Amino acid sequence: MIRTLDARRGIDAVVTTLERSPEAVAPEIHRTVDEILGAVRSRGDAALCEYTARLDGWSPAAAGELALTAADFETAERALAPDVRAALEYAADRIERYHAAAMPKSWRMTDEHGSVLGQEIRPLDRVGVYVPGGRAAYPSTVLMTVVPARVAGVREIVLVTPPGSGGRVEPVVLGAARIAGVTEGYRIGGAQAVAALAYGTALIRRVDKIVGPGNIYVALAKARVFGEVGIDMVAGPSEVVVVADATADPEWIAADMLAQAEHDPMARALLITDVGELIPRVAAALERQLTALPRRAIAAQALQTNGALIRVDSLDQALALANRLAPEHLELLVAVPAALLPRVRHAGAVFMGGHTPEVVGDYVAGPNHVLPTAGTARFASPLSAEDFVKRSSVIEYSRGGLRAAAPHLRTLTRVEGLAGHGSAAALRLNRDGGKGE
Repeated sequence: MIRTLDARRGIDAVVTTLERSPEAVAPEIHRTVDEILGAVRSRGDAALCEYTARLDGWSPAAAGELALTAADFETAERALAPDVRAALEYAADRIERYHAAAMPKSWRMTDEHGSVLGQEIRPLDRVGVYVPGGRAAYPSTVLMTVVPARVAGVREIVLVTPPGSGGRVEPVVLGAARIAGVTEGYRIGGAQAVAALAYGTALIRRVDKIVGPGNIYVALAKARVFGEVGIDMVAGPSEVVVVADATADPEWIAADMLAQAEHDPMARALLITDVGELIPRVAAALERQLTALPRRAIAAQALQTNGALIRVDSLDQALALANRLAPEHLELLVAVPAALLPRVRHAGAVFMGGHTPEVVGDYVAGPNHVLPTAGTARFASPLSAEDFVKRSSVIEYSRGGLRAAAPHLRTLTRVEGLAGHGSAAALRLNRDGGKGE
């Protein structure tokens, strides 16, 4: 069911074996996305209604029916079962506290000449949040994308999500949106929703940034509109790497691997261990637990195609391999995880110790579950409140500071052949004769 790999003679061969061949997106998908983006840009709401009817099976009588009303959100929130509401509020509170603590700050410094330098942090005005839907409900994604935007101070947070039969949107999604702080919403999905957010229509004003996961059409559309608006990332299939030593429970390891594998046939679940006897025990636990998993067909395919149990000769080698893979989720199921953490260079999120299953990060821990995938943790970071703000540099020079800089300005503007640049500083010094501070 799942392959076993040996990295004890070197990790290069294992990395090569695990490399995913670049997914060749069919040309017709590219053409479809381009067609949808162009249609929405040129025909606005009429195109939104047409694609909603064609792709989602619901024909709104007028474009206004695409909009979710305040009553829709209020009704959904009131309909939440008490335990569901409690869980959503618990998760929202933890997400808010975490992202508030991580919020970037404005600051100032004063140099030796009395010149003031610093930065100002300002929230984006309007953001769009894409939440997958139609055949499933993802209230956790609502919380993870909306709450950090609200913490950052974004005033307008726009939810888009594909409609189900008759234009229905899962009440738990709308209830979560109400709890999280969504200010408006629309029952549209796919590339057409991305186009509406990026370009604007008569019904939907354009946003400054689009965040949230989606299928290949959504991912390609986000990539296409980048530059017109900001985006968070283009995410791939979910993945987990478990680094385990002799203290790790094979049943826990198997459960965590299956929690990722059940997402998608393309999901990746890997164990890296320096304990040879752990590998057959985890393989047996996977087989045993898989039989009781409702999504066992999906999980089994993911394990067979993209999973692996990997033997290394030491935890040092395990970390070296994990860093090469740069996984979305990295679990350190070892006796002293804090001893390994300084050696982790590339991971979207790190889960420390046996009582920290990756699933707590998916739902309630607080840090975001929108994470870099497919090795992009080498250069990318989790979604955070920082993604919903922008920084402006602040520069306030004193006369003394400008005098001290003047000879260097003259040299650099001469080297670059930009005489006007040099004059802009020289005129100020000539005006006051270089006197005073």
